[in-house]
Amino acid sequence: MDDYVHDDSNFALQVEQNLDVVFPNDDSSTTDNYSTLGGYGYASSSSSSSIDSHLILPERSQSSRLAAVFLLVNAALGAGLLNFPQAFDQAGGISVALLVQLVLVCCVCFGLLVLAHSSWHVHAATLQGTMAGTCGKKGSIVCSLLIALYCFGTCVTFLIIIGDQFDRVLKSLVGPNFCYSWYMNRQFTISASALVFILPMCYSRTIDFLKYASSLGVLAVVYVVGLVVAQHYTGDFVPGPIKTSPDHWTDVFYVVPVICFGYQCHVSVVPIYSCMDDRRMGSFTVVIVATLALCSSAYTLTGTYGYLTFGSDVSSDILEDYSGASMAVLVGIVAIAVKTVTTYPILLFCGREALTSVWCQFVGDFEPSYPPTERLRRVVISTLWFATTIVLAVISPGIGIVIDALGSLAAVFIFILPGLCLLQTCLQRDPCLMVNRMRWYVGIAVMFAAVGAFIMGVVLVQTVERVLTTPATPSYLCT
Repeated sequence: MDDYVHDDSNFALQVEQNLDVVFPNDDSSTTDNYSTLGGYGYASSSSSSSIDSHLILPERSQSSRLAAVFLLVNAALGAGLLNFPQAFDQAGGISVALLVQLVLVCCVCFGLLVLAHSSWHVHAATLQGTMAGTCGKKGSIVCSLLIALYCFGTCVTFLIIIGDQFDRVLKSLVGPNFCYSWYMNRQFTISASALVFILPMCYSRTIDFLKYASSLGVLAVVYVVGLVVAQHYTGDFVPGPIKTSPDHWTDVFYVVPVICFGYQCHVSVVPIYSCMDDRRMGSFTVVIVATLALCSSAYTLTGTYGYLTFGSDVSSDILEDYSGASMAVLVGIVAIAVKTVTTYPILLFCGREALTSVWCQFVGDFEPSYPPTERLRRVVISTLWFATTIVLAVISPGIGIVIDALGSLAAVFIFILPGLCLLQTCLQRDPCLMVNRMRWYVGIAVMFAAVGAFIMGVVLVQTVERVLTTPATPSYLCT
């Protein structure tokens, strides 16, 4: 019996000594032991030998911490910014919304670090590859489908925003009855602008040519934030009722999907982390904290000043509440339009690649070169994707409902997937949970995933309830 206890102690000691491989807590530089084997952003390792060796990690560039911050901010800041003021009202006021945001930001920070840890452990360069290395082939397929669904919904949101901006300008220039002319109706403006400006960029095999244009997105968002703050002090607006507490305690969950949608950059964090020249956890923590600080500042300023300006009368898209006759507002409208036009093809590309990876895993097509059917598959997926998002954007009453639905899905990326990655990584390194620290990690992982499942369920139920009980009256500007 003593020998048995002694052996267990030695095993636990060995596991403890290897924990830093999974959860490094020193500042020593991580070494690059990736192998280039071919496929979808994963390289085989001893801890994941069951995964097919065709999954690869591409060559890693030398990105600085500043570049990583910029990339993550660009991935996080987006269409959700326009919905924050209304979310503050639905949650019961500014103080309640900011408290919920603080808690969720801490969870977002933890989830991003867990995904980075897990990707380093399994030598993955994408979120799909990380799920493949930690949860196996089924986990990779489910993750790919979720990414495709999330990107699809976000594309619908972007098209709705484009229609909203056209309505804003046309109402100011033509009058409140502008949409009775077919060529100024949002069905035509959304479809025509998307066909001219977006569709030509959707068939590219690579998305490299958009990397410089998309960098303007951060500047566009910064301008919109400044516009909202400036209009509060210079505009002549009479705000509606301003809440100081929620009508019911469950109202606090109305702000959760908007915050989750606004901070969701988990799909991008793994490839961005894998491209850093300094991938120490201490260094990457600085990147995450700086990113979340910038995003929190933008969302807090927009939500607070937008809500104080209009109160409960604020629209789901706050730019609709400003006069399009103002040159400053027109510039903001153009800035948001440029942001959406340049980001839509990137999201379509990510969603298309996720669907393609699922297809390739089912048919067993893992050739590194493009097969003869690649062009046809790319054209068919892109065309169907584009046409379907156009239809949904035209019939949708506004971005509020879409963001609520996407927020429930974003909870999967923020809570459930990091929780599963942490759980599987711990079990790979210490299957018998001999070390107390690993037991704590497993407990945290299970709790994190459970919280995500709860939030997703509550938000999804609230969204369905709002759809069924609230009249589907579009918040369009045409009278």
